[in-house]
This record gives sequence, C-alpha cells and structure tokens, in this order.
Amino acid sequence: MQPMEFRSGPPHRVVVLALDGVYPFELGIPNRVFAEVEGAYEVVTCAATDDRTVATSADFTITVGHGPEALETADTVVLPPYDMTRIAAEPPEPVRAALARIRPGTRIVSICTGAFTLAAAGLLDGRPATTHWALAGLFRRMFPQVALDPEVLFIDDGDVLTSAGAASGVDVCLHLVRSDHGSAVANRVARLCVVPPWREGGQAQYIEQPVPDEGASGTADTRAWALERLERPLALRELAAHAGMSPRTFARRFQEETGTSPGRWLIQQRVHRARHLLESSDLPVDRIAAEVGFATGASLRQHLHAAIGVSPQAYRRTFRAAPAPVG
Repeated sequence: MQPMEFRSGPPHRVVVLALDGVYPFELGIPNRVFAEVEGAYEVVTCAATDDRTVATSADFTITVGHGPEALETADTVVLPPYDMTRIAAEPPEPVRAALARIRPGTRIVSICTGAFTLAAAGLLDGRPATTHWALAGLFRRMFPQVALDPEVLFIDDGDVLTSAGAASGVDVCLHLVRSDHGSAVANRVARLCVVPPWREGGQAQYIEQPVPDEGASGTADTRAWALERLERPLALRELAAHAGMSPRTFARRFQEETGTSPGRWLIQQRVHRARHLLESSDLPVDRIAAEVGFATGASLRQHLHAAIGVSPQAYRRTFRAAPAPVG
C-alpha cells in the first residue's frame, strides 16, 4: 500500500539517534510511522560517533547513514531504547557530546530506556516523564529529580516527550503525527501500519488480567455499542445492563480489559470524536458538544483543554490552516 502524500514545503526532519545496544524493533518505529506521510517528514538515523557503527541488542551490528552532525539539523530527535545493561547515571562522553549538538527548541522524544539517557543528561530535570513500568524503581533511585509516572503510555511535556516500552513508541509517534497534522492523517497512518489508531498517553501501561477467564464475557461489545451512542448520557448502570453484568462487576472487568474506568474511557472517546468534528466540519462548538455527549460547550472546552491544552477554536484554527493530505 502506498504512503499518503503530503505536499507542504520542506519536510520536518526527524533524526533517530541509535545508541549501542539499541533494540532493532523500536529503532524502526519512527521511520515506519512518519514515512507513511510522504513529504511531511524526512527520517534519518545517526550514531553518536563518526564511525556510524552501532551494536544492537540482537546478534548483529548495523552501520547507519549519518554521524552525530545530523542532530544539528533535526526538528525532532527520537531516542529509541537500548539494552538495560547499558543504563548509566552518566552518559558516555560521545553520547553527551552528541546530545549537545541538538539545537535549543528541538522536539526530543524517548522510547522506554531512552528516558534514562535524557535524564542522565539533565534534560528531564523537574519534568514529568515516563519509562517502562518494570524499570520505575531503578529510574527513581537514579534520577529522583524527575517527576516519573510509570503508569502511562507516554507523556507530552511540550518539547520533550517520553514513552514506555515497545508498542508505546508507535503510540507516541502517532501522537506527534496527530499533533502536527490532525486526527484524519494520523488515523490513516494507523490503518496503513495496521495498529490501533488512538491510545491516549494516559492509558495504563500494564493492564491486569488482559485476557478474560475462559467462559467469561467481556466488555468489548458494550464498548462498540457505546461508541455508536456517544451523544447519550450512558450511565454506568446502562452500560452494565447492556453487558449483562452488575455495575460493580462491569466496572471491574472494564478496568481489567482497558486499563481505565468506564467514565474516563467515555470522556476520552468523546474528546477524540470532538477533535475529528472540529477538523472536518463547520459545526459550532455547542453543537459538537451535543453530538459527542458533553452537556455544554463549556464542558467540551474544559475536557479538550485538559486533554491537549488548547481551546476548540484554537484547535480548529490549527488544523483548518494545515494543508490537506493528497492521495
């Protein structure tokens, strides 16, 4: 399947910094996601040293196309994870020197153990951040100055974003595409990559009992039913009745299967639907609020601001001003 073409001036340059011990799967995520929006991004991979040779976590070594000088031209830098045996309180001098090449204001993204390098370089001091939940204790002991939240998939703190393990690298890259070009483009990229189109950064990393006991009914059918009725109030009791469970059992099973509560999940879905309508329609804010199940326009404004930090009007202006994807 051909990538979506996006004609809009010079491409946004994404530089992926591969450190020794890098995991090959995560190393390829930025190119796999961003390259699907053809013309919008240029993705290159660099090493921290001039010889461009990088040992991976697997049984092979790679030679990347660029040395650390590529970081000087980056609009976004992505730091994939590496073997945890290489975690250190101080980055090796070549890595420190490479990071020093990044221009002020450049967007920096880490996946999993990549957050350890950012923290060791002082780039996360006083900031909220996340990493893989299994490494939270070690991270806190090494970097108490960082406001670690090990429960979430990723954290967007403006010019620095951190994400959890493996698949959350896909989530944070899709989040960046959505932030840069809107939900329609991000959803198309997700379909091309055959991944879920949207998981909120605040979703839990680790979900207890993700597979129901044999013979147990789940909440998936009720979630699909609710998505077709977001304009309605959808109280917990009604959702539970549809699933044929007591409210208490439904709420517990919903949490086990999704990592969040029914109420929070509904808010996430309503915000997501509202963002789509703001991008794709001229409906007034109060009408969009009604369409997605928020009682008032003020309620929509509050929830949208809590989710992404902007008002509906600002969000609409941003993505109405963006060039339309072609292809």
